[in-house]
Amino acid sequence: MGARKRNRSEMVKEAKKTTYFAKLNNVPTSPRKMRLVADMVRGKDIDEAMAILKHSPKEASNRVYKLLLSAISNWQAKNEGERLEEAQLYISEIFVDSGRMLKRLQTAPQGRAYRIRKRSNHVTLYLESRTAFTADEEVLEETEVTNQ
Repeated sequence: MGARKRNRSEMVKEAKKTTYFAKLNNVPTSPRKMRLVADMVRGKDIDEAMAILKHSPKEASNRVYKLLLSAISNWQAKNEGERLEEAQLYISEIFVDSGRMLKRLQTAPQGRAYRIRKRSNHVTLYLESRTAFTADEEVLEETEVTNQ
């Protein structure tokens, strides 16, 4: 492996240490239905998002709820000494991509056949901390004050 490739892989590893996410692949729900649930919780704090998902009547909300719990667990694994309440985590990104499509035939009148497309999707959820942004903003303000 060359030096550039090694340096790039080390940078990616360092970036992944501060990235908290969870993925759910091949969910047998149409992406359109899952996007409705994803839009409800995008940008919300984790407590508020968990309450929304818990009380939502949509079937896809149960899967997103479990995915959120998995992302929180991933955050706790990377930050063992910190408390969850102090971190002020929120859902920074959540997106739904279409997965594989199972194609089936359904018999129709007069010797015809209708095509049925059983859709699936992939959901990716990223968490970020609001306290990390406030620390970055303070550093920026200090540098602006010293530059003036």
